[in-house]
Amino acid sequence: MLHEFKEIINTALINQQKGIKNVLVTVVDLEGSSYRKPGVRMLISENNTFTGAVSGGCVEKEIVRRAQTVFKDNKAKIITYDGRYRLGCEGILYILIEPFEISTDFVNEFTAALAKREEVNITCFYKKEDEAFGAFGTIISFKNKLEFTFTTHKIQSKKNSLIFKQTLQPLFKLLIIGGEHDAVKLCKIASNLGWQIEIITAAKDSKDITNFPGASSLVNSTPEIIQLSKIDNNTAIVIMNHSYVQDLKYLIKLVNETPIYIGILGAPKRREKLFNELFEYAPETTTAFLNCIYTPAGLQIGAKTAEEIAVSIVAEILAVVRKKEPHSLRDLNGKIHS
Repeated sequence: MLHEFKEIINTALINQQKGIKNVLVTVVDLEGSSYRKPGVRMLISENNTFTGAVSGGCVEKEIVRRAQTVFKDNKAKIITYDGRYRLGCEGILYILIEPFEISTDFVNEFTAALAKREEVNITCFYKKEDEAFGAFGTIISFKNKLEFTFTTHKIQSKKNSLIFKQTLQPLFKLLIIGGEHDAVKLCKIASNLGWQIEIITAAKDSKDITNFPGASSLVNSTPEIIQLSKIDNNTAIVIMNHSYVQDLKYLIKLVNETPIYIGILGAPKRREKLFNELFEYAPETTTAFLNCIYTPAGLQIGAKTAEEIAVSIVAEILAVVRKKEPHSLRDLNGKIHS
């Protein structure tokens, strides 16, 4: 995911400034099942620390050990990790390990893509062999067609390599409307998922962005004058004003937007009243807009505290985004990820 790659980039930059070499590790292929799928990455630093993970922690130490040759000779290689006899995953991972040195031009383009909420395309060249050295590697391309690699060698041609392609979507955005204790807890929990979190609080609210761990921006405003930034199908909104009137005003403001999810706090009994008045003040409201509203927000998990309610809301957002009907995994037969 893009937020994981962003963390890798940030760590690599810090290491480069300290003169510490890095290698990039990418799972490019899989036979059987695994804890995580092709496209996951981790960064290994020359001091044997690493950022990110390609499994649940069982594979990483082996990869660190086998990455030492890449630090030594600066040549990319492919390794395999057979989990059939060591893990419960019963799969064979094909892993690309390559020198990772990022340029200022790449950082500028990557930062611009994040700000513009543009997708990032990744192409990896590899072979399905163990301890295979060669001109393997990764190419990153942006919307403006600029391409970047991270090593000095020329990447192997398509004729001689297998290709793994991946598109990283823009960071998922969560817009929290409200500034009370429960909004702070939601922000903190959601930030652990790497979401881009924006906060709108009341015009006279004394809180600032330091009160919301993980938030990227905060605006003190009212629904009448607020200027909303880009809201699309990669955006969730949670309205938690603790005020029916303010909730209704923000719904009216949002009626022409297309978020994937709008969650609103409050008792179930006020839902019909809210929808009726929404139609009264915004008759152009569509069925599609109503269908993205979840009120009361959250899954029924018996949540009581602000932290538990935040977990239930985040879980509901994930279920909506991934198009899953929540249920216990113990009731599942077959694969977890279809």
